[in-house]
Amino acid sequence: MQRLESLDSVFFHFMSQQILILGDFLVIALITITGFATHGEADISFLPRMAAAFFPLVIAWFLLAPWLGLFQDEIIHNARQLWRPALTALFAAPLAAVLRGLILNAPIIPIFAVVLASIAALGMIIWRGLYFLLKLKVSKGR
Repeated sequence: MQRLESLDSVFFHFMSQQILILGDFLVIALITITGFATHGEADISFLPRMAAAFFPLVIAWFLLAPWLGLFQDEIIHNARQLWRPALTALFAAPLAAVLRGLILNAPIIPIFAVVLASIAALGMIIWRGLYFLLKLKVSKGR
């Protein structure tokens, strides 16, 4: 019985990680689409430019998130650690802006990096906060 509970715990942890990664990915997609929509550039013709904004942010986020502990159980299960996704976004957005500039062979606009960092930080705090609350509710139900 102990072994079965252990396997259940490992599976639950694995699924938890997958949900976090998928959620982070979706939040970045939502941020990208919303950003383009606010500029009236949400139709399919802007897809290449959306990709040039989306993929650098995904790369920067997933390079920095593990380094700052965003997938460690002791951090994702602690509400006092919700500052970490914001900090990660504040570092990932300028890196993403540089990568975007390189991809588009365009100047790196500082205000773009600031706005992207702010919106990404807010979006990730909301997502990670919701994840924490849902995880807490599921844990109490077990």
